[in-house]
Formats: sequence, C-alpha cells, structure tokens
Amino acid sequence: MIRTLRTEDLDDAVGIWLNASIKAHNFISQDFWVSQHQNMRDLYLPNSESWVYEDDGRILGFISYYEGTIPAIFVDPKSQSKGVGTQLLEKLKDKYQNLTLTVYSENHKTHQFYIRQGFTDVGKCICEHTGHEQHEMRWVR
Repeated sequence: MIRTLRTEDLDDAVGIWLNASIKAHNFISQDFWVSQHQNMRDLYLPNSESWVYEDDGRILGFISYYEGTIPAIFVDPKSQSKGVGTQLLEKLKDKYQNLTLTVYSENHKTHQFYIRQGFTDVGKCICEHTGHEQHEMRWVR
C-alpha cells in the first residue's frame, strides 16, 4: 500500500535512505551519507510531499516531490527489484503531468531504471554537495 509519509515514519524512511544511498553510491564516501542523516530527517523530508510503500506494517520505500522534482526515491536494499520503486513512481506519474530528477552518472543501474520508466536525459550537472556528475532527467505525460 502507498500512503502519505507521517511524522512517525521519518526514522524508518531515513534508515532506508541511508542504507540504499550507501549501497547505490559506493563512489561517494559513506561518511558523506552519514553526515546528511539529520538534514534528511529534519529538513528535506519534512519540506517535501512524500509517500511511503508499506507492506504488512513495514515501510519498504519512499518517494518525495518538491516543486516539480523528485528529490528522493529510495527502496530498502532487501526489497529492490520487486516493483516497489516502480509503484512509487507511478503514484507521482498519476498525480503530476511532468517530473524531473537527477541521478549520479556513476549510478548506471538506477539511470537505466529511470529510462525504463519513461524518463529521458535532458542534460548534465555537477552535484553541489559531492562534486559528482549527474544526469538531469525528465518525464512528461
């Protein structure tokens, strides 16, 4: 079931974000992700519109929306490749006409996932926090 993220979900969502970030971004120091933990919990998630994918009372992933952009979509590493990310994206595709996001160029698996979901590359940029190159992507209904 997909539902709106609640305050009591923050710790679970941030735990998923941290574990998935470390797994997917082995080209960035684990210390960086740990250093962003508090910002994710207290700043980024509360200021975005977010939904969680819940199964049997357990949160398996979440997606956030902010001003036309998907700043976060993360799935628990144990639940990846089981359709959770696709269902979370479908929630936003049903709700909005066009979406943008960025994905690290070195994160080939996730970049390909977004292409399969109908996103197209529209440019490249450098992440201000890590200095790594990112693909800028867009989806339009």
